[in-house]
Amino acid sequence: MMRSFIILGICFWGCAFSLHGQDTVKKRTIDITSTFKPVLREAVKINFHASPPTTDTSRPRLSYDIPSQYLLLNYQTGELRPVALQIDSVVSWENSNYIKAGVGNVHIPFIQTGFSFGDMKNSFFNIFASEFASKGSLPYQKNSQTDVSVAGTVKTKDNLEWSGRLGFKSDGNYLYGYRPDTLQFSKEQLKQNFQTFGGRVALRNLQATEFGLTYNPSLSVYVFSDNHTPKSTESNTVLNLPLRKALGDEFAFDLGFTASLTNYSLNGGSLENNLYYVSPSLSYKTHNLGIQAGLTPSWDQKVFHLLPNIMADITTNDQRFTFQLGWISYYNKGSYQRYASLNPWLAQPLTLLNTRVQERYAGFKGSLDNHFTYSAKVGFVEYWNMPLFVNDSVDGKTFVIRNESSMEALQVHGEIGYILGEKFTASAGFSLNQYTKLHDNPKAWGMLPLEFTATLRYEILKGLWLKGDLWQFAGAKYLGKNGQAYTGTNAFDLNAGVEFRITRQLNLWLQMNNIFNDKYERWTQYQTYGFNLLGGVVFAFGQK
Repeated sequence: MMRSFIILGICFWGCAFSLHGQDTVKKRTIDITSTFKPVLREAVKINFHASPPTTDTSRPRLSYDIPSQYLLLNYQTGELRPVALQIDSVVSWENSNYIKAGVGNVHIPFIQTGFSFGDMKNSFFNIFASEFASKGSLPYQKNSQTDVSVAGTVKTKDNLEWSGRLGFKSDGNYLYGYRPDTLQFSKEQLKQNFQTFGGRVALRNLQATEFGLTYNPSLSVYVFSDNHTPKSTESNTVLNLPLRKALGDEFAFDLGFTASLTNYSLNGGSLENNLYYVSPSLSYKTHNLGIQAGLTPSWDQKVFHLLPNIMADITTNDQRFTFQLGWISYYNKGSYQRYASLNPWLAQPLTLLNTRVQERYAGFKGSLDNHFTYSAKVGFVEYWNMPLFVNDSVDGKTFVIRNESSMEALQVHGEIGYILGEKFTASAGFSLNQYTKLHDNPKAWGMLPLEFTATLRYEILKGLWLKGDLWQFAGAKYLGKNGQAYTGTNAFDLNAGVEFRITRQLNLWLQMNNIFNDKYERWTQYQTYGFNLLGGVVFAFGQK
């Protein structure tokens, strides 16, 4: 029976299997189980890494549009001198040397030389010398001058610049302006000679320190003497210590100390004239506005004065017009050396007083285009201890100083200029001075009330230059022997010159002075030379 159940089970399983294999109605399916998840591959990103630029060792050539600045004209006739050319560090500089010589109907002879040394990058050295003698038609109307100076500048690796100058100058004149002209004097009695020997040394930093400080201290010492009997000698020493501190981009603080010491020896005695002052000020500078404000404590021969120092410049956006305001004070040193530079026929002074000046002014300056400039100023000026020059009461051949303790003046000054590269330059200026409220003198003796100057330089053709200058003034008041006030003669002094190149090293030049032969008297009783002609050659050469 057990066997029957086994056989029956096998038959039943076989039938089931057979039926399952023959089923064609049911669809076949496949079930797949997996942990795989399809995802997109990340896109490849390009990483940009900036590489440092290569070092550019070439010097860029930058052009600047700088408006012409305010010019101060020197209201004295003199020779025309070329402006020194700025050194271009890209091109190697060759040292230039020259010798200028000439003769004329008044100047016999005229010699001027200049020599330069150094590498012209870190060291500059120059030697200048001049000598001339002149003689007019009047008895003893002659003068001479010798001037020799050595100047140098050295730059160190610490961005410091040392500069110095050492020189000697001798001015010889004859006191030919005596009245009456029938008086008899010997040559030695009329000869007056001034000698000046001295020098100056200065230091400045070319770049501000890490604290924004710039400095430029200087020391100058000069010894001045004459040939009179008894002989007088004067020493002048000036120490200047300026310091500037930058306070950001717009503000700056200036602090300076000045000591001007004068020792004058005459007739075995000595006279001291010492001046000290401290000058602190605060400056504010933007594109359109510049203001400087400060007060200057000063000690003039131990007498204290507080001087104002306030200036303001208001400028347009294009920098072509600037309005100016100011209230300033300063000193003109009272020394024999300075007095003699103003009047070469001066007698030995008996006192030395510093002139204190205070100005209140308003004006403007600017340019119409890249070539034309202009400026004008109106000011009210006060003077204390002003030296005035009058002829001596004996024969008038020397001038003595009369001190004016206080006086005022209304000043009007204007200038115009036109510059066209190095081909054409012209400028003109005038000054009007009206002196009032004198306390010690009825008139401002020897002070010119009106001056007009003009200069011209024109390169007509290549290697051919035309030069000219004009000096015109209204006569100053002078004191006659009778104690009356008179007005001096007016002057119209026109000069013209021409220079043309013969070779690269040789030039010819011709100068005509006082073309209209106006024998005016800048200082009473001293007539000028009148028309005079001077010509010669210029030999220039260079060396490495």
